Amino acid sequence: MMVADRRGERSEVTLRVAQSPHMPRLLRGMQRVLLALAACGVVAFAGPARADELTGTLRKIHDDGVVVLGVREASIPFSYFDGTRTVGYSQTIALQIVDEIRKTLGMPQLRVHEVTVTSSNRTPMLMNNQIDLECGSTTHTVERENVAAFSNSFFQYAVRMITRKNSGITDFSDLAGKPVVTTAATSDERLLRRLNSEKQLNMRIMSVRDHQEAFDAMKDGRAVAFVMDEPIVYGFKATDPHPDDFIVTGTPLGYEVYACMFRKGDEPFRALVNRVIARSQTSGDAERLYRQWFTQPIPPQGINVNYPLSEQNRALFAHPNDRALD
Repeated sequence: MMVADRRGERSEVTLRVAQSPHMPRLLRGMQRVLLALAACGVVAFAGPARADELTGTLRKIHDDGVVVLGVREASIPFSYFDGTRTVGYSQTIALQIVDEIRKTLGMPQLRVHEVTVTSSNRTPMLMNNQIDLECGSTTHTVERENVAAFSNSFFQYAVRMITRKNSGITDFSDLAGKPVVTTAATSDERLLRRLNSEKQLNMRIMSVRDHQEAFDAMKDGRAVAFVMDEPIVYGFKATDPHPDDFIVTGTPLGYEVYACMFRKGDEPFRALVNRVIARSQTSGDAERLYRQWFTQPIPPQGINVNYPLSEQNRALFAHPNDRALD
């Protein structure tokens, strides 16, 4: 009798709460809290998703039994080949996302297939379903949102240049009338060409296939400077046999952010990717990962990029977001 009475009391209380005029407001508040916690990776979702509920990229990965990653050959220390495998700061983030996909799909043996991409072909390969996800050194710009979707940013940086220490070049005005190299189809190329036009510097701009080719052009004298993302040129300086021969210099042409790139209109996949990145950043794991790749010896030669965590990146980690800076 007592049990029945207690059940009756509970039912009565439940009915009163359900009929309360404040209930819609309470539900909306709870929904906002749960969504915020899910975005930060605090809320764990129960069990793997059902195959018949999957859409977009997750459905493709489930049906193919493989996730296809676009990787870079020489974006040190973000995504590069160390002689054995692809490694790097953003490659580690990509593999963390793969682990989350495995859990979400309930496919612990999900295979990973890597496809090498360049600045020129990465977006067409994504749009043609040749890759599912690219986490390398791709800048999130407003213009690129027309053709691809971008995750929460995982790195903020300045656009500068690397040149030989004895070149006499300290800022972009010193490049007037000289040959300058950058990587084709990058936001840096756009910034450099705009500067050349606005300041009438008459630079002879070379656009080459990849970062390694651009650095080599500067190193062998075909160009006096290589204009690129600051962490990329610091990576080349650090890995060169004679790093003291080069300097990274120039008033920043602008500030930009790197993000993972995936197909547009795929909200479930976006939520998964952002959940992984936000959880890493707010838990402190992203800062640990940063120290590993930017302030400590990295493979294969044990060089140190010596690029301490900036206040901009520290602020980004504290407040994950997917905003382009241009």
